[in-house]
Amino acid sequence: MTSHTVPAAAPAPLPEGSSPKAGWRGSRGLRWTGGLLLALALVTALVVAIWDWNWFRGPLAGIASARLHRQVTITGNLSVHPFSWQPSATVEGIRIANPVWAAKAPLAQIDRIAVKVKLAPLFTGRLDLPLLELDRPALNLVRDAEGRSSWDFSDGKDTDKPLKLPPIRDFIINGGQLSYLDARRGLTFTGAIDAKEEVGGNATGFQMTGKGALNRQPFVLKVTGGPLLNIDRAKPYPFDGYVRAGETYITAQGAVTRPFDFGRFYMNTTARGPDLADLYTLIGVPLPNTPPYALRGRLSRDEHLWKINGLGGRVGSSDLSGAIAVTTGGPRPVLKASLKSNSLDFPDLGALFGGTRKAGKVASPNQIAVARKMQAEARIFPDATLSFAKIRNLDADVSYKAASIRGAPINLRSGSVRVVLVAGLLKADPIDLVLPQGHILGFINLDGRKADAVTDLDLRLANARLEGLLPVTFQGGSPVAGPLMGRVKLHGTGDSVHDAMADAYGEAALVAPGGEIRRTLAELAGVDVIKGLGLLFAKSQDRTPLRCAVAHFNAKGGVMTADRLVVDTGPVLIDGGGVINLDKETLALQVKGHPKRFQLLKLNVPITLSGPMLHPKLGLQKGGAIAQGGAAVALGALLSPLAAILPFVDGGLAKDANCAALMAEGRAAGAPLKVAAGAARAR
Repeated sequence: MTSHTVPAAAPAPLPEGSSPKAGWRGSRGLRWTGGLLLALALVTALVVAIWDWNWFRGPLAGIASARLHRQVTITGNLSVHPFSWQPSATVEGIRIANPVWAAKAPLAQIDRIAVKVKLAPLFTGRLDLPLLELDRPALNLVRDAEGRSSWDFSDGKDTDKPLKLPPIRDFIINGGQLSYLDARRGLTFTGAIDAKEEVGGNATGFQMTGKGALNRQPFVLKVTGGPLLNIDRAKPYPFDGYVRAGETYITAQGAVTRPFDFGRFYMNTTARGPDLADLYTLIGVPLPNTPPYALRGRLSRDEHLWKINGLGGRVGSSDLSGAIAVTTGGPRPVLKASLKSNSLDFPDLGALFGGTRKAGKVASPNQIAVARKMQAEARIFPDATLSFAKIRNLDADVSYKAASIRGAPINLRSGSVRVVLVAGLLKADPIDLVLPQGHILGFINLDGRKADAVTDLDLRLANARLEGLLPVTFQGGSPVAGPLMGRVKLHGTGDSVHDAMADAYGEAALVAPGGEIRRTLAELAGVDVIKGLGLLFAKSQDRTPLRCAVAHFNAKGGVMTADRLVVDTGPVLIDGGGVINLDKETLALQVKGHPKRFQLLKLNVPITLSGPMLHPKLGLQKGGAIAQGGAAVALGALLSPLAAILPFVDGGLAKDANCAALMAEGRAAGAPLKVAAGAARAR
């Protein structure tokens, strides 16, 4: 058997221009590169292992100072662990200074901050913190009377920018202390804050509690949330809250729409307390003084827009419902609201103006004390000083409607008002108070922009009835009946309702263009002793025409002088005068009658109405009887000013048949009795 040897394969030819040493050099280059990278990794690991991160304390504090516009110092240890899917760092001895205008104490002192960051989300532009822990943070927050906040790091660009934090899965505060002083709101708070999440079988979720004092009253804060370990930035984060500030209690159940973006959240809220004005120290929005309240609603925030929808509950013994929106971020918060009461207890409004003589069924001890004091002093106008400093810090547009009103000094059926407040200038316009017959219409301006507040009011009485407004009866029925119109226009300066009235300037008028009056009263006004007393003893129900009645007052320095009191009836023309002192709240008026026909026995004795405005007394002026010959009166002088008075009340009154006839008589020449007699024959 012959064997054959297979010849070895010839080596492949080398590429043109290459040599056998070239391949060796390429392989050696890769080995050198790998070795170099390995060496760098070893050097980096060695450097990191022996690196003193404290070398970066100064530059890090400098960067923080520039970003926060505050002096930041780091005096403790700085440690960083970068090689992990959750890099971590700890910083000790952090101090952040307050601005020069604030307290000397630092804004913040923190013994230690520990933080972990998820590495993977950083590549998508998101920041997630598995851990944020603060040891013994001490915060000293200050807001001055000008509204500057020591914790505002925006350099004045957006002082109301909401706090936005990344999702934090383990948030811990050990031994936190908080001091807060707000000169604008009159608020002081000192308390302790601890936050810790229990894990395992007793997991309760996030908790934050604080205790202290708010305006020398007990203050308690408690916030609990869902487990942070299960937090998902795509799902709302639920929380519950409880606040007690003195006798004010607030509870909340809601959620932060995107954890932890505190610029967007919602919560179902209940609030109760002695006075809505007390909430100013908590929410920073000036609210009016009220009786005790219990309200509920859904509060939500969307950046600078706060809303309360589904508002309902009671203020005093009145129900209240509607919606409220507050926009912040500007020079002043802007409040817009649409509110309604199905049944308004009128005394509940008294707190808005500093008090009332009658407290509502639900009232605070202070409101009851004010009412008793005003009753004892027989006062109408409250003298409690109103807080104009608060209204200068708010703009508002509020509409309110009461479907029914009870307990008012006059018989009101319902009412509505729109209140607009801009930079301390408040205007209630239009005001519409509905009577059983007629309306009270007009506006009230309150200018609180200067040191001395100025009040202007212009109210009209339209399409009313005498019998519906006079609360008195005579011999079992109304003494007068007929239409009634009026207007009051006053201007006054003062920080209380009483002070503004005591300084009032302007005029007021009432006009009854027709109607009827008990003939008994008409005759007695003319003091026809024989006929008047006869009708009185007979309890006569006879009526005589009331042609036109006018009462006009000029106000100066709180004293209203009656320059015209005229009542024209069938048998008698009555005139008079006097004053109403709004400061002392007293009146001194007198009227006297002038019979339109000759009487055998007539005593022209002035009838007086004097004493406190609340309890005046009717009487006869002593020594006022004069002889029959003194009955003549210059009718022209008595009536001619009506041409100016009637248009002040209503432009159509000058054309009214009765008042126009009265003015025509005033312009006529001759003795008044002759004119009156002619008018009587014409009727």
